Amino acid sequence: MSSRLVWRLCAAQYAPTAFSGEGAELYGGRWSPPGRRVAYCAESRALAIVEVLANADEPDRLLHLQWMFSAATLPESAIAKPARFPANWRRFPHPPDTQAVGVAWIEAGTHLALRVPSAVVPGEFNYLLNPQHPAFAKLEFHAPEPFAFDPRLL
Repeated sequence: MSSRLVWRLCAAQYAPTAFSGEGAELYGGRWSPPGRRVAYCAESRALAIVEVLANADEPDRLLHLQWMFSAATLPESAIAKPARFPANWRRFPHPPDTQAVGVAWIEAGTHLALRVPSAVVPGEFNYLLNPQHPAFAKLEFHAPEPFAFDPRLL
């Protein structure tokens, strides 16, 4: 069975709960409205970094925090890979149409993860994990790894 390694980059204080979906539940995101637990992940460390940079309200603050990469391995068979997305999916700020995609995936309950295109890096993908899906408990989680932003990125 083939598998996929996905990455989250978060402040060290949140590393123990990196895959809980609490942040998305509080604030929502491009693919999920507030009130829905979803863990946003990237297909690579580099994409996770770019996604954090793109969404930072105060980029200079990134240098003063401790960061951790967290990773999980999930089976490819657990990933929903929609063929189509709303025409306006890449717009900023994100439209409600994209959140409807995430809600439909969560409510269907057929897949643990949803593959979505990165609005920041076209051609690359992010993965949403549903921490309330029954298969979530079977995921392989890897030990967090420290990370520091290179000041040249900011």
